This record gives sequence, structure tokens and C-alpha cells, in this order.
Amino acid sequence: MDWAMHQLDVQNAFLYGDLDEEVYMEQPPRYVAQGENIIYRLRKAIYGLKQSPRAWFDKFSKVISSVDVYVDDILLTGSDSVALTETKEYLNRHFVTKDMGKPKYFLGIEVAYQKHGMLLSQRKYVLNLLEETCLLECKPANTPMEVNVDLWRDDTSLLDDVGRYRRLIGKLIYLTVTRPDITFAVSVLSRFMHKPREVHWTAALKILAYVKSCPGKGLQYKKHEHTHISAFSDAGYVGDMRDQKSTLGFCTFVGGNLVT
Repeated sequence: MDWAMHQLDVQNAFLYGDLDEEVYMEQPPRYVAQGENIIYRLRKAIYGLKQSPRAWFDKFSKVISSVDVYVDDILLTGSDSVALTETKEYLNRHFVTKDMGKPKYFLGIEVAYQKHGMLLSQRKYVLNLLEETCLLECKPANTPMEVNVDLWRDDTSLLDDVGRYRRLIGKLIYLTVTRPDITFAVSVLSRFMHKPREVHWTAALKILAYVKSCPGKGLQYKKHEHTHISAFSDAGYVGDMRDQKSTLGFCTFVGGNLVT
């Protein structure tokens, strides 16, 4: 729709959060202002406090409650350039914000602008994953998952480092934001977070080998001059090898572009 997009960065965002509950802290090491036995009650959130994200979100929600344009995670977009400017000025009066201009890299997602739209990808995110798992030099795979592998077999050994498997699956789940082609494979492997085995780790590495074949692959959004909504679904009857339940998948397009 040719709407302008602006990315804003709120400096020290968590420090704006107001704490509703009582939270106390000791004086920092090597900084004693009024005696060694003094503790302080926090009025504002600080980094490292588990309440900080929620406190910041509550504060930000209250500030933008009267804003008439679309605001999402400090990304501003709208059809009225005057309203966008007023919104940025309004936010800057409440927070110290920095206008980053057109989004190019946001929450691990790279934005490439093209003549007829834009491309969202996570290329750097994929390369970091491959480097972390020592698979930068691995042979690329043509598919994200082997068809006839029995992931429910219990004759393989349990993983020694369960946390490593869970962290990898969590990162792969975030990768599905721009790579819906691996969604099914990742969702299947996420069922084994409690007791992952060697066969599950091997299957997860298979997904990484698949995304290595094209790390810059992503979602392309084109201008189609309409905002028609269409949806497609498919189901595999008794397709689950474990419990014989059906598997359902769907996708929704707005203006000819995938959104869910």
C-alpha cells in the first residue's frame, strides 16, 4: 500500500517501567552511600529484574493508548505522513527515542526493499546457527526431514546435554517466522523437548543442513493493488504415527501475501 515505515529505538527502555509490587535491593558492591545496612525500595524497573519486561510493556501500552496509527514493537507505519511525524514526536516526549529510519534489521529479521515490495529473511540468524552448531561446512540437504524416520523409537540413547537440544529447537521455532517451509519439521521435533534422544538431535541437524542450502530464503511481499483475503488448508487423516490423529495445516494470504 506504499505506507511509510519507521523503526524507533527506545534507549534504556526497561528503566521507564513503573513497579507496582514491592521490590528491594541492596546497595551495589563498592558503592555505599549511607551505611552498610541500608537497603532501597525500587520505584522503577532495572535491567536484570524479572519484572522489567512486563513493567515496560505496561508503561508503553499506557503511553500509546491514545495513538491513532498502528504501532507494533516500535515499528510505525501508516498512510498519513503527518500523523506518523506527530506520533514520533509524541513518543519522544515520553521516552528518549532514536529514529532509525526505514527498518533494515529488526529482531533478527532482515528487510530488503525491492522495486515491487520487500523481502523478509533471517540470513544472518541462519549463519549464526550454523556456526554455533559447527555446520558451516556441512553438505546441504534437499529436504528438511527424512520421510521414513521413526522419531518415536526408544532404542537410541538419551542426549547428555538436553539443554542444548531445547535451545536449538527454540531458535528453529523463531526461524519459522520467515521460513514456513520448516514449520512442520520443527513442530514435530518440539514434541520431544522433555526427553530428546540421538535420533531427534540428528533430525534437528537435518533441518539446519536444509536451511544451509539457501540461508537467505524468506518471505516476499509484493504490491498487488488489492487487500483480498484468502485462506487454504489441508489435513492428513490419521497421519500421526504415534497416536493416529489427523494433522491440519493452513495458511492465510492478505493482498496476495502470506501473513499466517
